[in-house]
Amino acid sequence: MLYLGCDPGRKGGVCVLEDDKLVYLAPLTKSNFFAAVDLCPSYGTMICCLEKVHAMPKQGSVSMFTFGEGYGWLKGVMDSLQIRYQEIPPQTWKKEFGLNSEKTKSVEVARQLYPEAELIPEGCRKEQDGLAEALLMAVYARRRFCF
Repeated sequence: MLYLGCDPGRKGGVCVLEDDKLVYLAPLTKSNFFAAVDLCPSYGTMICCLEKVHAMPKQGSVSMFTFGEGYGWLKGVMDSLQIRYQEIPPQTWKKEFGLNSEKTKSVEVARQLYPEAELIPEGCRKEQDGLAEALLMAVYARRRFCF
C-alpha cells in the first residue's frame, strides 16, 4: 500500500511512503505531485492524507483565491484519478505526534522518524516544515486510514 501525504501550503510538500519506507519527498508543485502519484501502479492502492485548510484572518483575498484554486486542483486531480483521500485538519494529524502550531517541532519529529529524509529542498539552506509535515501526514495515513 502507498500512503501519500500532502501539505498544500505555499511552501508545502508531497510525500509517498510504501508501507513504512520513504520513497518520495519533494516540495509541492504540480509536476512533483504527478511524479508522486505516478509511483503507484494502480491508483486504487494509494491513500492520501490531505491537510484540510481554510482562509485565515488578515490574509489577502488574491493570495487566498490562488491558494484555494491550488487546493481545489489537488482534490480534482485525486478525484479524477480515483485516489482515495481524506481531508484532515492540522489539529487532528498533529495531535498524533504531540505537535502544536510550532513548525520547528514538525521538523524534529520527522527527523526522529525518518533520519534519512532530505528536508532541505534544492536551492535552500534550511529544512522546510512543509516537507516535514507532508512526511508526517503520510505517516498519519499509514497509521490511521483503512478504506
